[in-house]
Amino acid sequence: MDQVEKIEDFYKRKYGWIPENIKKEIGHFNVFRVEPHYGKDPRPIPYKRRDFYKVTLVRGNNKIYYADRVVEVKRQALVFTNPFIPYAFEDLQKIEGGYYCIFNQSFFHQFGNLDQYDVFQPEGIHVFDLSDDQLEQVESVYLKMFDEIESDYKFKYDVLRNHVFELLHFAMKIQPSLISGKKQVNASRRISTLFMELLERQFPIDEDHRNVKLRSASDFADQLAIHVNHLNRALKETANKTTTQVIAERILQESKVLLKQSEWTVSEIAYALGFVEVTHFNNFFKKYTEQSPTRFRNA
Repeated sequence: MDQVEKIEDFYKRKYGWIPENIKKEIGHFNVFRVEPHYGKDPRPIPYKRRDFYKVTLVRGNNKIYYADRVVEVKRQALVFTNPFIPYAFEDLQKIEGGYYCIFNQSFFHQFGNLDQYDVFQPEGIHVFDLSDDQLEQVESVYLKMFDEIESDYKFKYDVLRNHVFELLHFAMKIQPSLISGKKQVNASRRISTLFMELLERQFPIDEDHRNVKLRSASDFADQLAIHVNHLNRALKETANKTTTQVIAERILQESKVLLKQSEWTVSEIAYALGFVEVTHFNNFFKKYTEQSPTRFRNA
C-alpha cells in the first residue's frame, strides 16, 4: 500500500511513463494542460499526500476537499498544493480545462525554501478565485512555461523557476483583497488549524512515513509552544471535542485503513500507530469499535 503519491507514481498513473530526467540533480519540473473530461467515469484524483508541489489553474465550478475544510472554486482559480497537505477535487467532470505545473523542492535548491511562502503554509490561502482579467494574466504565464520547456536555451530551468515565482507572487499580491472581506480568525481557530496540520502530517502511514510520533495532547502542545490547557480549550471551542478525542478518532480512522488495505500484521500496525504493546492497540480498537482488530480485518 502506498498512501503517498511520489512524482514517479504520478507519471505512471497519469501517463504510463516516467521522464528520463526525473532523477537529475537539477530537480524536476514539468507543465501540462488540464483537459476537460468527456465520458461517464472519470478516474478520480486520489485523496492523499504527494511528494511534490503543484500549481494549478483550473476552470470550472468545483470543490477541493482538505482534511479540515472544503473550498469551492466558483468559476476559475489558481490552486497551490504542497507535499504535506492531502487534497482531492470533488468532481472531475466539472473541470472545463486549465494548466498545471509540478516540481519538487530539489528544483528550487539554492533558490529558497518554498514553505516560507503563505500559499504553501497550513494557515495560508491555497485557492485563489480569479477574475477574467486575472485568468488571462495567469494563462499567459503557463503559455510562457510551455514555450520555455520546449526550447534549447541553456538556462531554461532558471527561467521556469522565475515563472513559478511569478505565479506565487501574483497570488500573494491579490491575497489581501481576499482576506479583507472575511472575519479575523481568532486565536482558538489558529491554534486548532495548526494542531490539525501537525496531526495530518503524520498520515497516511506508509513505507516512507512509518510511525506516529505525536500521540498525546502534551506532545502537540510542546510542538505548538503553548500550554496543554490552552490547546484543549481551543479545540473544545472550535470542535467541541478534547484534544485526546480528536487524536484518538484520527488514529482509529488510520487503523481501519491499514487493517483493510495493507498487508501489515496487527503488531506492525500497532507499532506504526505509536502503541508500545499490541495489547494496548487491541484494547484501544475494542473500546471504539467493540471488536478486535483481527475481527474487523476479517469481516
